[in-house]
Amino acid sequence: MSGRLARLRQKMADEGVESLLVMQPENRRYLSGFTGSAGALLINQQNACLLVDFRYVEQAHQECPGWAIYEIKESTADLLAEISPALGISSLACEGDYLTLQQYRSLQDKLSPLRVEPVYGFVEGLRMTKDDQEVEYLRRAAELADLAFSYILAFLRPGVRELDVSLELEFFLRKKGARKTSFDIIVASGYRGAMPHGTASEKILQHGEMVTIDYGCEFQGYYSDITRTVCLGRPREEQEKIYAAVLEAQAAGIATLRAGVKAGAVDQAVREVIARHGYLGNFRHSTGHGVGLSVHEAPRLSMKDETVLQEGMVVTVEPGIYLPGWGGVRIEDMALVKETGSLLLTHAPKEKLIAC
Repeated sequence: MSGRLARLRQKMADEGVESLLVMQPENRRYLSGFTGSAGALLINQQNACLLVDFRYVEQAHQECPGWAIYEIKESTADLLAEISPALGISSLACEGDYLTLQQYRSLQDKLSPLRVEPVYGFVEGLRMTKDDQEVEYLRRAAELADLAFSYILAFLRPGVRELDVSLELEFFLRKKGARKTSFDIIVASGYRGAMPHGTASEKILQHGEMVTIDYGCEFQGYYSDITRTVCLGRPREEQEKIYAAVLEAQAAGIATLRAGVKAGAVDQAVREVIARHGYLGNFRHSTGHGVGLSVHEAPRLSMKDETVLQEGMVVTVEPGIYLPGWGGVRIEDMALVKETGSLLLTHAPKEKLIAC
């Protein structure tokens, strides 16, 4: 964690931030290692403080050696007002994209005349590039997702509810070591496949339908995210055509991934393929996103994102085609950005998948 704190302090010095208050849970864990559900970090060039209530004092001492631990007795703002003079704090930056308006006003009121200013994406910018330990945790989370797909592929059959598939998948993941799923598992069969976020429902799987399954799991705080679309029986001509288009588009995106390329260029490569197949109007979400302590984080692989990709970033590549009333196809993998290309972290099969 010391290396992360050093990078943060250098960024603070470069951008003229004297002291920083961190309350966003993933940012808090990234910098300190603290896994509790509530608390705050107060950081400047001389001090690294963790502020927690009585529930987490012992946990904080165990998880965060080297950090000064302060107990919150009234509120975070009250404690900050109490300790700021001794810590030499004259201005405080806070996470403008996380704090509520009420929290921000409380800080301004309690800390006056000390200046409180919001900053945006400050720690998230550091989190985009993963270190070796983070990559290993992401690889392990992806490995669990791959194992789960092999298992659930044999479970898919007509007559099973989407909810049954979701439950079976979650049970398998947790039994194999996952702490939780990355999000509510998406199981969208038949016409419901046209909904990119069609979480599992009471709908019963039917022979001849396409089924899109989007899921992932957490390992040591880091997440996996994978999507596969399979057919219950031999696919029809249109199903094969759309599946092949999505698979080709994903391959084009993965081939574009490398350090030095803008995130938007990966999205463009994917859209060019889908446009060539005549389905551009049926692909309306971004091509992918970063994955780490959050399952959706920066950068975004979208046409509007100017982020230059760097070695160590982990992103998804997940094109999809969705036809209302018909269904949809999405294929998603996680990839580690390298200097000369990328390395896939998910390896579940995706070539003309047929279940049952």
